[in-house]
Amino acid sequence: MSRVIYELQGFAIVLDKVALVSRVFTADNKEGFQFNIAFSNKLRLPVKFPTRTDADLERQLFLKALKND
Repeated sequence: MSRVIYELQGFAIVLDKVALVSRVFTADNKEGFQFNIAFSNKLRLPVKFPTRTDADLERQLFLKALKND
């Protein structure tokens, strides 16, 4: 099984370890917008962006990369 790796905000994410991708929502303290990536080992990576458009686009690209795995 080949491992597909996706780079996001300086992190290299192994796509076959992703368990859940949350919806885009307003980050705590109104620090922009974020979505969370949960991994099979219960690790959670919050990914934050300054605008909702940036967050939505990156989430869509991430989901597309998951589907192509």
